[in-house]
Amino acid sequence: MWSYPEIDPVAVAIGPLSIHWYGLMYLIGFTGAFLIGVYRAKRIEPWNSDFVGDLLFYGAVGVILGGRLGYILFYDLAHYLEAPLDVFKVWQGGMSFHGGLLGVAIATWLFAKKTNQTLFSVWDFVAVMAPIGLLTGRVGNFINGELWGKVTDSPFGMLVYDSSLNAVVAKYPTQLLEAFLEGLVLLVLLLWYSRKPRPFGSVAGLFLVGYGFFRFFVEFYRAPDVQIGYLYGEWLTMGQVLSTPMILAGLGLMIYAHKKQSSPHYRSPEEIQALKSVEKETKD
Repeated sequence: MWSYPEIDPVAVAIGPLSIHWYGLMYLIGFTGAFLIGVYRAKRIEPWNSDFVGDLLFYGAVGVILGGRLGYILFYDLAHYLEAPLDVFKVWQGGMSFHGGLLGVAIATWLFAKKTNQTLFSVWDFVAVMAPIGLLTGRVGNFINGELWGKVTDSPFGMLVYDSSLNAVVAKYPTQLLEAFLEGLVLLVLLLWYSRKPRPFGSVAGLFLVGYGFFRFFVEFYRAPDVQIGYLYGEWLTMGQVLSTPMILAGLGLMIYAHKKQSSPHYRSPEEIQALKSVEKETKD
């Protein structure tokens, strides 16, 4: 079995200033999302690089505020009521994807109103950008040594020190499994599906279904949060409860989108070249 490398959570320390790997992973994720967005904006009207930059700002605020508030409300409210200042210790982890999703939904609604676009078209665009952030975020969880899976004797286990047991045990590295499924696999799936014009809302629907399914599956190997435990028997977790409506909502959104059959306009190669020429003349 592999042994957990015990990575220092602080990437760079300059005097009293410390830059944590967890924060850097978020920065890398936002940068990757921006690059994917700029690439896709060349093909889809009315998107451009300025729109992508504004959307990323809205999305970042939604992810951070929603993710933090979601974790506090869904997973550990009692702790933060006792120690409210811990709310600001984001470098220690404690972000909820489902809370972040709600935050992004609100942020994109505001962005859609500002840019006079339909909400579904904005959701479709941001859905393809999201998996890269999920990938880097789960890598950040791994570096932080948090969100481990169950104890196992499987060859896929990783040896890690468990303070509650005061022993080194093998656990599933579910952070890396989530990075692979919810990050890389979901990104490839969405890029493939969105390579052609699809009905508004269908790409966002596929994201909800894909993430919800992958998360529900990984929860069978991931250890439940200590402060919550299993909600039913020895298998139902809070993550599965929150993922189930995502799957249903995603399926409903895809069905509704295909019934409406209203699709975005993808720019032709000639249109893209003309747009580049205009941008170059503007810069000159």
